[in-house]
Amino acid sequence: MPSRLLVDPATLPPELRDGHVIVGNFDGVHRGHQSVVRQACEVARPAGRPVVALTFEPHPRTFFRPDQPLFRLTDRDEKARLLARAGCDATVTLTFDADLAAMEAEAFVADVLVDRLGAHTVVVGWDFHFGRGRVGSPAFLAEAGPRHGLYVEVAPPYGGQTPVSSSAIRDLLADGQPLPAGRLLGRLWTFEGDVAHGDKRGRELGFPTANIRLAPETRLAFGIYAVRALVDGEVREGVASYGRRPQFDDGAPVFEIYLFDFSGDLYGKRLRVELAAYLRAEAKFESVEALVAQMSRDCEDAKAALRGPQDPLAPSAIV
Repeated sequence: MPSRLLVDPATLPPELRDGHVIVGNFDGVHRGHQSVVRQACEVARPAGRPVVALTFEPHPRTFFRPDQPLFRLTDRDEKARLLARAGCDATVTLTFDADLAAMEAEAFVADVLVDRLGAHTVVVGWDFHFGRGRVGSPAFLAEAGPRHGLYVEVAPPYGGQTPVSSSAIRDLLADGQPLPAGRLLGRLWTFEGDVAHGDKRGRELGFPTANIRLAPETRLAFGIYAVRALVDGEVREGVASYGRRPQFDDGAPVFEIYLFDFSGDLYGKRLRVELAAYLRAEAKFESVEALVAQMSRDCEDAKAALRGPQDPLAPSAIV
């Protein structure tokens, strides 16, 4: 069946009930998350049962700490796309609000997992917690599940003594290490954004750019990147700068992409962008001419990085 995204359904459609439900935040849908999906699929598929991912928006941490915005690795739609790619038949997104935050763990099992989702089996990661005060744990679920007719499976940590985590991936991206981040993700990190009008300075310098404003909480290292962008269904290669443009205004951070051998109009389009390599830190030069010369070198460095051998643990996955 084709994968679906369902937001706050009162109940699942019949063909998605009596399935294996994996539960978590799944930010990034990294290799640890993918291992949970695989574990569910290995049992569900031979039995002819669907695999459904249950996740939450906004991220619970954002709900509990609104003064500390979270750098999200995936938005709702990208998360559902990646979960489908990993093997899920559907993704159910519940709104994480005051009512859900106050729900007792036992009620979550009975009302959400049993009544709304009709789960046959629930699969959670080793560190998953839920319910009021986060008292629900894998151990609690293993004990409570049979009372409600649920089978329960707990996925072990993925990655040995240092389990793969969304936090570790965020830290690597903030440190200018997209390839190590990609090895934990199982693919190069991508994001989506709308192309907005800028000051046209790139065009004046001979490098017209598509400008994308990322969320303020994005913890991505300032600097120059080799990138791929999905433009109208076609993958284009380029070089990008993320930062405050210290040569000119030192303003709000913006992601500026220069696509090689491209002359079309990108304003208003939504691009999916993949970070292939980090080339250098953002810098201020002694003159605009020196900056332009460096930009030419950046283009050559980006082309070399994009032509290089692909890391099997961090493959391109932009489409």
